[in-house]
Amino acid sequence: MNIFLWAIILLICYIIFKSLSDFIKGGDGHFRMNLKESRFSTEIFYALLIIYSIVIVGFGLIYFILSFQGMILVEHGELKHVSVIGSLIHSMYFSGVTLLTIGYGDIVPIGIGRFIALCEALIGYILPTAFVLRLVQTRSLKNED
Repeated sequence: MNIFLWAIILLICYIIFKSLSDFIKGGDGHFRMNLKESRFSTEIFYALLIIYSIVIVGFGLIYFILSFQGMILVEHGELKHVSVIGSLIHSMYFSGVTLLTIGYGDIVPIGIGRFIALCEALIGYILPTAFVLRLVQTRSLKNED
């Protein structure tokens, strides 16, 4: 595979994991939250939307880039040749479905895409736990002050 494409994939992975680790550690910037005393926190909700969006778009771009190198998303058991825009749409859809529901089975990756989808599904399972832990940590720190 072209070194430029690997560099793009590594950059996307860095952005995804940096966003996740900044949130889990408490972050220095946009993910630092000062929670109010209400049960629903808009800060947590917006952070959740941002993190999920970054992960979905990041993995979608990885699937899209790899589709040019032979890693194909198979739809309903048959290879379909779609345009570049169609491939991007399929990649983003597959990424969202994999992260949020562990897939419907209508689009299946082949090759290295299976391992990448497994990693994305693992993040989809772990991310809600990280949000709950972050909420509990933030509230306990606030109660100590």
